[in-house]
Amino acid sequence: MIGLNTAAVYVLQTLGSLYLLIVLMRFVLQLVRANFYNPLCQFIVRATQPLLKPMRRIIPSLGGLDMSSLLLAILVQLALMALTLLLTYGTTGNPLQLLIWSIIGVTALFLKIFFFALIISVILSWVAPGSHNPGAELVNQICEPALAPFRRILPSMGGLDISPILAFMVLKLLDMLVINNLAAMTMMPDILRLLI
Repeated sequence: MIGLNTAAVYVLQTLGSLYLLIVLMRFVLQLVRANFYNPLCQFIVRATQPLLKPMRRIIPSLGGLDMSSLLLAILVQLALMALTLLLTYGTTGNPLQLLIWSIIGVTALFLKIFFFALIISVILSWVAPGSHNPGAELVNQICEPALAPFRRILPSMGGLDISPILAFMVLKLLDMLVINNLAAMTMMPDILRLLI
């Protein structure tokens, strides 16, 4: 029975985390003003539309940001954590604590999206500079708002762009100092830390 629960938790975390990533990407795409005619953006819109469409009738946008996609990401994270706790310990725990853990988890995933987009962007700049592949264009659209403040601060280095290094450092510091400390302060169980 324990092996069956472990397998169920694995499948739940894998599929749930994938859908959570897609939902949060919908928020990120609107945040960075990505080109929604990109085929990858179209996939994300189609995958999230069934749940977002009814939510949009109730939850308004705020400053041009789709708050319904952010709320859906938090709700998906909350359901994922509650089901993981239920399968592992037989209880879902305190709903308020689950909500706090969900917000921490979504924030951590938000930072990871930018971190991995930066890694992909750096690699693409070496192997396929100026690529017009839909994936490469989407990665560049995600990274540009994160890199722009550093590019304004840093002097020109003769074609060498070190702004991703500073962006990596800031994202890693936010993860280490904010996310990890919040998870520790709220006594998040180790089984749930795998989700963030």
